[in-house]
Amino acid sequence: MITFVFPGQGSQYVGMGKDFCTEFPLAKQAFEEASNSVGEDLRKLCFESDQKELSLTANAQPAILTTSVAILRVMQNETDMSPDFVAGHSLGEFSALVCSGCMSLTDAAYVVRKRGEFMQDSVPVGIGAMAAVLGLSENDVNEICESACDNNGIVSPANFNSPAQIVISGNKENVEKASELAKQKGAKRVVPLDVSAPFHCSLMDKAAKRLGDVLDTIKFENIDFPVVTNVDASANSDPSLVKEILVRQVTSPVRWTDTLNFLNDKGVENFVEIGPSSVLSGLIKRTIKDVNTINIEKIEQLNHIKENGI
Repeated sequence: MITFVFPGQGSQYVGMGKDFCTEFPLAKQAFEEASNSVGEDLRKLCFESDQKELSLTANAQPAILTTSVAILRVMQNETDMSPDFVAGHSLGEFSALVCSGCMSLTDAAYVVRKRGEFMQDSVPVGIGAMAAVLGLSENDVNEICESACDNNGIVSPANFNSPAQIVISGNKENVEKASELAKQKGAKRVVPLDVSAPFHCSLMDKAAKRLGDVLDTIKFENIDFPVVTNVDASANSDPSLVKEILVRQVTSPVRWTDTLNFLNDKGVENFVEIGPSSVLSGLIKRTIKDVNTINIEKIEQLNHIKENGI
């Protein structure tokens, strides 16, 4: 069994997808479709901007989505690979929905541009923060976050990335307090993240509501491949549930560890990461054993699969 997985924000880099866009008309067309949807030349953004501009939330989200879908389209045209499941990390869930046939690239690009704007606007810069806690259990991190909350602010788990890596998110002071408690608890490391907003926590409530209004304008089609969702770590094939799932995702933690365990329990043996960087491939290798993990972000990786299989 095969699962296609798609990366989220943080995987972006200048030049991502350029070789595919130069070599394959299908990829170029994907960039043109998404650029027309968001009203900006995404090729120029991805290939010619600087890392700081590309990493702005409203830019990174459509850029990563478009790069992932461009590579996906080429891969599907050049190989006979088809997934049994699809999944994406946070933003990557939109790429998974495009892959599943539930959303068009045009709609998804428009939505994630708005999603990025809403998330950035929800909390003034400097008010929120995120940090990666390494080496503590989920129970430990939950307890630490509860202890670090007060009347002035919150902190909660935002990403359960692997058994050894949990990201926390919230008000800056509360994240700092939780970080100190984590160190006292025996965390191997606590790493502050360079992010523009505190994602996947209740501070994103306004963004979630605004996203819901945008999603009301989108037509969701039938789902061809079950999408394993971030919020529930279970497979969804019902398009009528997608809006509610995507709205919840903005304020809920990404249950990536549970997602991988769910897929492992279903018998998935091959994971194909499609899109920039190989962050998810690393998380998969650190979470579940005896599975095959590959990533496709360059043409030579695609050619290797064409010649040797997965």
